[in-house]
Amino acid sequence: MHIHILGICGTFMGGLAVLAQQLGHEVSGSDQNVYPPMSVQLEEQGIHLMTGYQAENLTPRPHQVIIGNALSRGNPEVEAVLNCGLPYVSGPQWLAEQVLKEKWVLAVAGTHGKTSTSAMLAWILEHQGLAPGFLIGGVPLNFGVSARLGASDFFVIEADEYDSAFFDKRSKFVHYRPRTAILNNLEYDHADIFPDLDAIKTQFQYLLRTVPGTGLIISPAHDASINDVVNRGCWTPCVQTSIGGHAQWNAVLTHADGSRFRVILGGADQGEVVWPLTGLHNVANALSAIAAAHHAGVSAAAAVAALARFQGVKRRMEAVAEANGITLYDDFAHHPTAIQTTLDGLRKKLGQQGRIIAVLEPRSNTMRLGVHSQTLAASLANADLAVLYQPPGLGWDCGPLSGCADNIQVFQDLQGIVDKLVATAKPGDRIVLMSNGSFGGLQHALRQALGMASELALTAATN
Repeated sequence: MHIHILGICGTFMGGLAVLAQQLGHEVSGSDQNVYPPMSVQLEEQGIHLMTGYQAENLTPRPHQVIIGNALSRGNPEVEAVLNCGLPYVSGPQWLAEQVLKEKWVLAVAGTHGKTSTSAMLAWILEHQGLAPGFLIGGVPLNFGVSARLGASDFFVIEADEYDSAFFDKRSKFVHYRPRTAILNNLEYDHADIFPDLDAIKTQFQYLLRTVPGTGLIISPAHDASINDVVNRGCWTPCVQTSIGGHAQWNAVLTHADGSRFRVILGGADQGEVVWPLTGLHNVANALSAIAAAHHAGVSAAAAVAALARFQGVKRRMEAVAEANGITLYDDFAHHPTAIQTTLDGLRKKLGQQGRIIAVLEPRSNTMRLGVHSQTLAASLANADLAVLYQPPGLGWDCGPLSGCADNIQVFQDLQGIVDKLVATAKPGDRIVLMSNGSFGGLQHALRQALGMASELALTAATN
C-alpha cells in the first residue's frame, strides 16, 4: 500500500512514516518545513520527501493519506485530497488502528518532559531485553531513530494533548488507550487551541477514562493540576512520585544538580542512578519511567542500572559543537518552566565555573501569542546573558523584557545575534540555543563564526 503523509517532517508524523515503512508500506510525504533531525532520519530511511504542498504531490495516487494536525482547509494538498476523494485519516487514529491495537501501551503525557521520559522508559525496557516498540517526539541517542515497531507486546508512546487533525479536535492521546499512563505535569500551553487550563484538564480526564482498571496511572504528588484531574474521576490504581518527599516512589538527591540520586520504593532503597543528565525535571522524569517499567515487570534495581547507560535525546541539551573552550548546546525548551529547569540544572552542574548564554526563539504557537511574556524574563535568571530573537510577525514586543532584567538583550535579526556572540563568547562559556524549530539555521551560522567543527559527537551532558 502507498501511504502519503502531509506534514511528514513533524516529529510525530515522521515517526509514523518510519512505522508505516516497517509495516511494509511504500511511504512518501510532503512538508513546507524540512529540517533536522527528522528530515535526516527520513532520508536515512529512504522515505521520499517533497518540499511544499501541492496537488501534484498526490501523483501517483496514494492508497491512503495521513493528514497532520498542522494542516487545515485551504491548504492546496488538503483540498486536492478532498476533491479527489482519497481515503484520509488522522495520524493518531492510524497509529491506534494499525500499530497499537492489542499492544501493552505505555503512554507518557504532560506539558513537559514527554520526550525525555518516553526515551528513558523505552531504553529501560530495551536494556532488559524486552524489545519495545516506540514513537517518541525526538530522537533518543540510544536508538538513533524516533520510532520502531519493536518485537514485543510493549509499545511506548509520547502522548500529546494537542488536537489530532482539522477534522478531529480530540487530543491525540485519547486514541491510544494505554494500560500504563504517566501524567508528568500539567500547565497551560497550546493557547492556539485551548482557551484555558481547565480545557486541558478536561482532555486529561478523557485520557484517564480510557485506562483500564487493571492498568496503572503514575503522577507527581506535588502537581495540583494533575491531582485535580485525578480527583474528578479515576477508575484505575494510581501511584505517586516525589523528590525528597514521601510518595510511594521517591528520589533522594545525592548531588544537587540531579546527576546522582537514590530511588526509594515504599521506603526501601532500590539503588543510585548515576548518569550524565542534570536538573530536577530529569530526576522526576526518570522516577516516572522507572515506575512505569516496574508496572511492566522490570525491577527498580534493573531500571536504575539501565539509566546509567541512558544517553539522552537529540535537541534536549545536546552538546553539538565545541571550540576554544566554548560549548554549543541545542535544546528544545520553549516554555518558561522548561527553560527555567533546564538552565537551573546546567547552573547547578557548573557552579560558578563558566558563563551560561541562553539564546531563545519564541517560536511555539503559545509563545507567539505572548501568553508567557510575563514569566519569560524570570525563567532566564540563571543565564549570565539571555539573547532573545524577535522574529518577523511575532504577536508581541520582546523589547520591554530587556528592561525587566539586566541579563536580557533582544535582537530582531539573526546576524546581529551571531555578531553579538562572536564578540562576547569566551573560553568556559556554554551557549544554549533554545527553539522548537530550526532557529533559521542559527546553529550552523554560529558554528562557522566561532570556528567550530560541523558536527561533534558529544553525549548529552545535561537535559
